[in-house]
Amino acid sequence: MATEKSNVDSTPDEHESPLQRTIYASIAVIALTSLVVFGVLHQVRADQPENVWVLYFALAAGTPILFDLVRKLVKLDFGSDLLAGISIVTSILMGEYLAGVFVVLMVSGGETIERFAVERASSVLAALAKRMPTIAHRKNGAIVDLPIEAIQVGDKLVVFPHEICPADGLVIEGHGTMDESYLTGEPYQVSKTPGAEVISGALNGNSALTIETLRRPEESRYAQIIRVMRASESDRPHLRRLGDQLGALYTPLAVAIAVITWVVTGEPRRFLAVMVTATPCPLLIAIPVAVIGAISLAARRGIIIRRPAILEMVDRCKIAIFDKTGTLTYGKPALTSVATEPSFSREEVLARTASLERYSKHPLATAILEAASAAKLPLADASQISERPGQGLTGVVEGETIQVTSRSKLLKQQPELAAKIPTETVGLHCVVLIGGKYAATLAFRDQPRADSRRFVDHLGPNHQFDRVMIISGDQEKEVRALADQVGITEIYASQSPEQKLARVKQLTAQAPTLYLGDGINDAPALAGSTVGLAFGNVSDITSEASSAVLLESSLQKVDELIHIGHRMRTIALQSAVGGMAASLIAMGLASLGLLSPVEGAVVQELIDIVAVLNALRVAWPPKQLSDFQ
Repeated sequence: MATEKSNVDSTPDEHESPLQRTIYASIAVIALTSLVVFGVLHQVRADQPENVWVLYFALAAGTPILFDLVRKLVKLDFGSDLLAGISIVTSILMGEYLAGVFVVLMVSGGETIERFAVERASSVLAALAKRMPTIAHRKNGAIVDLPIEAIQVGDKLVVFPHEICPADGLVIEGHGTMDESYLTGEPYQVSKTPGAEVISGALNGNSALTIETLRRPEESRYAQIIRVMRASESDRPHLRRLGDQLGALYTPLAVAIAVITWVVTGEPRRFLAVMVTATPCPLLIAIPVAVIGAISLAARRGIIIRRPAILEMVDRCKIAIFDKTGTLTYGKPALTSVATEPSFSREEVLARTASLERYSKHPLATAILEAASAAKLPLADASQISERPGQGLTGVVEGETIQVTSRSKLLKQQPELAAKIPTETVGLHCVVLIGGKYAATLAFRDQPRADSRRFVDHLGPNHQFDRVMIISGDQEKEVRALADQVGITEIYASQSPEQKLARVKQLTAQAPTLYLGDGINDAPALAGSTVGLAFGNVSDITSEASSAVLLESSLQKVDELIHIGHRMRTIALQSAVGGMAASLIAMGLASLGLLSPVEGAVVQELIDIVAVLNALRVAWPPKQLSDFQ
């Protein structure tokens, strides 16, 4: 018979002081010890009046529970505590001291069981919080230790072998590997060389690395993950609100049944028996434990739940909506062709373009640099570099002005020149001008993920999705080409963010929607869908638009989340409905006189334990979490 917490939107850590938890645990130990001693004395010295003093001692130890009850009654907080208080007082007045001690044990033990269950289900959050180092090593000539709170942007830090990286940054010295499994859920060693990005919370390998910090520790991806998880664990999805509402109705119902039993039978012992068996504990404890367990399990798999309510809805979505880039594709365009004018060679164009693009942060710049590196082309210095929206990238390389832009932009700036350039076919393109003359058209293709088609085929038969579609801002021919490759027939192309949102809202009004996007350009659509999943990067983790963030951009993780949500809802309802049904049956038996107060207390405690242990199964991963291979 655990205490009710329906009016507190927080985890137990936030509303129970360590002293209060210690007191309740101590009371549970005293009550249990007293019951054992009483049992031994009853066997050795049966019917001796002195034996009952052991029970008096246990009841006296339970006084803080009554004080806590009075405090809540003053605040008009009527919960299952009221049932416990009435049971304890009635037991004392009727001389049913053994039953009273059992109630004391149930209340204090229920608090302790709940604490254990919540801490077990929240183990990932606790491990994340404890994992971060307290000391970092700043390199400024000599290496100086400093508190992690003192780290500033731009500091040069040394991460020694097997240390946890204290901040997000870039490697500037050293070569090695890092284990990022705590953040991605994937047990792979990631190579780290100068220029590579490192994330706080990653475990360094066998080599020392020097990094330059990009963010302060409290602004790091790791800190953001902890904040998001803590906020999500204190959020209250529909199942928890349902438990609170039913729990609030249950208390007056239980009291009414007990009073009616007393009035009809004229036996106060039956009143007491009904009271000690009446508890909404399976609702008040099992559902929160299941929700927190699902959040923790998802985090271990590299899925950060921002809005716990999606755990109840993700397996009931009927329409799957994909943004094209970065979800069904890898989000890493590759250079596929260089169509040059006769007066320019492929090597010349690629070398000069790459020499300029290494100063750009555009997604296509990486593809150009990788192609130049693969061809082992030497790069020259660039000067007078300018990259402005609407104009593309310009600069001077080896005395020649280089401009990299799109055909549509060039059409606005130099329509006569743009008219001479061949029309693009399917794919991404950019136009290169050298010395003011058209030199080449570079074509790119963002390859579909190897498992995209299998995942699309998997959604209908395995998760009952009725429709799968792509909504993209890209041109229709590009979207259609990808859709044909992955087996999707329904597409909406050339959609602005506003049009995407309107379309998603229209679809969501018809059936629950699952939207998968990159979390940046798709923010309105993510927010407008029933469940919005962002394929995460450093800037996405706190995106207010997404319901959850996949730290690893993987369709496998989407399937895992669907299974985690389905499993949580199933187990939570098992514990809540099954536990409440068992409690009602026990109340019926008690009202018929088939359960004494002591027997009712024992039965009730067993029901609570079974319900909580069943709810804890959510946090333990099954042998097979996903059926998508």
